Amino acid sequence: MNRTDQSMQKRPKMHTFKMMGRLLGYLFHYYKFRMIAVFACIMLTAVAGISSTFFMGQVLKKVINPLVGDPLHSVAPVTWAEVSGDLFTIIGLMAVVYVLALGASVFYNQTMAIVTQGFLKHVRTDMFNRMQSLPIRYFDTHTHGDIMSTYTNDTDALRQLISMSIPQVFYSIVAAIALLVYMFLYSLWLMLVVIAGVVLMALVAKYVGSRSAKHFVRQQVVTGRAEGFIEEMMGGQKVIKVFCHEEQAKRDFDKINDELCDASDKANSYGNILMPAVMNIGHFVFVITAIVAGILVNQGVHNLSITGWSAGIIDTTVIAMFLNMSRQFSLNIGQVSMQINSIVMGLAGAGRIFQLLDQKPETDEGYVTLVNAKIDADGNITESEERTGKWAWRHPHQADGTVTYTELKGDIRLFDVDFGYVPEKIVLHNVSIYAKPGQKIAFVGATGAGKTTITNLLNRFYDIADGKIRYDGININKIKKADLRRSMGIVLQDTNLFTGTIMENIRYGKLDATDEECIEAAKLANAHDFITRLPEGYNTVLRHEASNLSQGQRQLISIARAAVADPPVMILDEATSSIDTRTEALVQKGMDALMKGRTVFVIAHRLSTIQNSDAIMVLDHGRIIERGSHEQLIEQKGTYYQLYTGAFELE
Repeated sequence: MNRTDQSMQKRPKMHTFKMMGRLLGYLFHYYKFRMIAVFACIMLTAVAGISSTFFMGQVLKKVINPLVGDPLHSVAPVTWAEVSGDLFTIIGLMAVVYVLALGASVFYNQTMAIVTQGFLKHVRTDMFNRMQSLPIRYFDTHTHGDIMSTYTNDTDALRQLISMSIPQVFYSIVAAIALLVYMFLYSLWLMLVVIAGVVLMALVAKYVGSRSAKHFVRQQVVTGRAEGFIEEMMGGQKVIKVFCHEEQAKRDFDKINDELCDASDKANSYGNILMPAVMNIGHFVFVITAIVAGILVNQGVHNLSITGWSAGIIDTTVIAMFLNMSRQFSLNIGQVSMQINSIVMGLAGAGRIFQLLDQKPETDEGYVTLVNAKIDADGNITESEERTGKWAWRHPHQADGTVTYTELKGDIRLFDVDFGYVPEKIVLHNVSIYAKPGQKIAFVGATGAGKTTITNLLNRFYDIADGKIRYDGININKIKKADLRRSMGIVLQDTNLFTGTIMENIRYGKLDATDEECIEAAKLANAHDFITRLPEGYNTVLRHEASNLSQGQRQLISIARAAVADPPVMILDEATSSIDTRTEALVQKGMDALMKGRTVFVIAHRLSTIQNSDAIMVLDHGRIIERGSHEQLIEQKGTYYQLYTGAFELE
């Protein structure tokens, strides 16, 4: 199993309360006072929602019962005039409570809509910002589709959790607690029946919820895998069709799709039985409560409560109120169970989001920076506020507080470097390279020999396991990564152009470059002619992945982008591999001009492009087995000679 496959199998651990606490803390961080206001309004709305039972009890006590009287105890009914005042008072209180509840409901619903979208905006921003700080290793071990799924599926699950589930669950919990308090105040005996039902509901919810949760987490993970696979297949459609791989692609997708279906089926199977189970337990509790109440009334059992309004014996008024509260209680518990699926999915999505946010950013302990420099006739270097065209390394010395400046020349040396993408597997062994300023160093070797790995170490995309790399005599671990990379230009085998004009893509190498500088860079890369033939010229807008240009044209723009940056060190990783022979001849002239006066590292399969190199390194399984100029290696008649004469081919 490769590194990518291993990473795909990792799932976020699901600790419900811990995850919910972290999510709410994250939410309150951005919207503390709004969320406090929302929860206060929800509490007001919930209490108002159950106040109907209280008002019903007051009507029974102060209006209905007095009007009917009590023949068993020789209590005569009263007149309408005697109770009408109490009735209107109760109605007035109800109107005030429900108007306040209506206003609170409208406020918290509208506020939550605003808070939800604003919070998701912050989440996406935080994820993107964290993603920009992550090392290349993270993107090498995670598919792009899986990362994209975090921005889409997981944030959508989070949206439903925040906008719907959290307010509804909080409302139902507040209402249920208030109802339990009311029931305790009215009758402890009947309250015990309801408590037994609550315990039974909790056991069922725990049993079903724990089983559905793991499948919902698995569903979110497999959804990310499915999107990663689809993204990969979309990018490789031409290859799939050329090699008639459609059926195998279908089988591979069916395998992932079946796993997603299985996870979703099991998650929803458990999730969908929770509400019916809880609601039916509620109905059962309602019936049992009615039966027990009837028995208590029949036996004349004294009511154990602290309200003081009861006559001491459980009567029909208490039963009516209690049964109504029992029904409301079951409904609120049912509402909570309805949200279990959304809660689990939302928390699973939050887990994957936090998994991205918790990734350790790329560490940078460097303190040597790149600055504009003035160099006088005696070679003395001073820092300049203005751009001078010359650069120097600003090196503060912690021991005595002094600062020294070293001219940026492009002298790069590797001493006995070992490296492995994983500690247990070393891919570079004892590599030593000496590149003096202005020299062209070429790497030759089979796929997997370690050529690109060396250039990754120069940029500090990865850090070496052992040995040293010095840049102008400075250990590159002491140089800030941003400054180190700013001093290097790189042209990759895979072109990466962005949506925008050709001019904007060239300027990507130097954001403050003028149009004239961009055009000169395009001329240097021999891209100017084809650009001017386009209908919009340099203002031609590149579509997705620059599909309106040929592969060779895209590569020429990439070379122009590196040229406008004008760095002292250039890395060319198979830069001409996607260009036809005729175009290559034109590009090679531009490349020679681009490389003049610069330290250049070239990776190439076409040996014709590296014959003029100052030194050629032949690598095999992470070791340098031959080194020297083209003429020296030909004289040795070793591996390079065999490659050049065609006796041996690169794989």
